[in-house]
Amino acid sequence: MDRPSLTRRSLVIAGAGGMAAASTGARAQTSPPAPQKPGALTVAPTSQAGLGPRLTMHAIDNFHGTPGAGMVCDLSIRDGDGYRPLKTVTTSPTGRPADPLLVDDALKAGRYELLLHVEAYFQALGVKLPSPNFLGLVPVRFVIRDVAQRYHLPILFSPWGYSYYRGS
Repeated sequence: MDRPSLTRRSLVIAGAGGMAAASTGARAQTSPPAPQKPGALTVAPTSQAGLGPRLTMHAIDNFHGTPGAGMVCDLSIRDGDGYRPLKTVTTSPTGRPADPLLVDDALKAGRYELLLHVEAYFQALGVKLPSPNFLGLVPVRFVIRDVAQRYHLPILFSPWGYSYYRGS
């Protein structure tokens, strides 16, 4: 004896799929939108195709599941035994600075450090943190060898950890 299989198509033909979709749609209309803290990405990232050499970064708040808007970051280059500050930026609502960190001739070969103010970021959002917090200032260190390339640093962070990699 053949047993009928339940597939999406068989449910739609029987009318069950339409009822499920209708009831789901009605429920979605009556429930209030979920709060978004600190702010979800509402526009797609801009394509980097055709652009010249540059260093960019993207802060991603893993604690809230959102872009790291308002993150203060200090960029420095290795100079002798220490790091020489180049600039300080604050990320936009997309988790990226308004402009690349370095572009064209400003992009030099060398050792760099991007210092993220993680503790201040979470304090500004009202997140209850231990005192002292596990992470305060997070150094992201990397090397630029070929100044003809584009370098992108996606940085995922929370009050307790972080990771980064060379993106595209």
